[in-house]
Amino acid sequence: MPVYTYATLDDPSAAHGTNAQGINDAGQIVGLYTDTSNSESGFLYSNGTYTTLDVPSAAHGTNAQGINGAGLIVGFYTDAGGNTHGFRYSGGVFTILDDPSVAPLVGFTKATGINAGGLIVGSYDDVSNTHGFLYSGGSYTTLDDPLGIGSTSAFGINATGQIVGFYNDGNLNHGFLYSGGSYTTLDDPLATQGTYAFGINNKGQIVGIYNGSNGQQHGFLYSNGTYTTLDDPLGVDTQCLWYQRQGPDRWRIL
Repeated sequence: MPVYTYATLDDPSAAHGTNAQGINDAGQIVGLYTDTSNSESGFLYSNGTYTTLDVPSAAHGTNAQGINGAGLIVGFYTDAGGNTHGFRYSGGVFTILDDPSVAPLVGFTKATGINAGGLIVGSYDDVSNTHGFLYSGGSYTTLDDPLGIGSTSAFGINATGQIVGFYNDGNLNHGFLYSGGSYTTLDDPLATQGTYAFGINNKGQIVGIYNGSNGQQHGFLYSNGTYTTLDDPLGVDTQCLWYQRQGPDRWRIL
């Protein structure tokens, strides 16, 4: 049985919390922190050093969500008008990602995962629904789980193009795996109030969170048909999100 080691991460600029969201095979970590004025900034943690990531046009926070082996980072930010935009960060340059299907008055695109080939997944809102998307070669493809009622969100993608996320059936959220054109529902057997899949590695192992009967959140690892609960021993009431390491068989718990 594997032994998991937990390490706490706190950005030194954080005053009200640090959230680690993604990691690559080199151990570089991205996420966000909240400072003394309650403003959110993204960060990159690499070789023991935290670097702040703020999109220049962000007025209400920057959130870094994913990083691949080449160091390309994706995430989202909110501008002065309250619109949310996805971004890709490479070589010091932020490129804005807005799904063209976004309703003009909604203005909501989030980029949340990127694989080794630079394929990006995330979600966008139209007038009334949330949809997942895959961004490849400058084109956006909508991802909607057929069991979802008005809400599908894509979060993670591995090197072979398998995608994970979650959908809402009108009552509860359920995780999903999208592979080979088919959707498979993922429900942790201990979940009574929802399952969310956030990351997948190249072996097809999946991580996420589930909500138990008491409303508490727990991390999980899904591997070879088996769900394993992951709870940081310092966690009280709620566990943070859990994302995969980009390598084929290693995981870093965040």
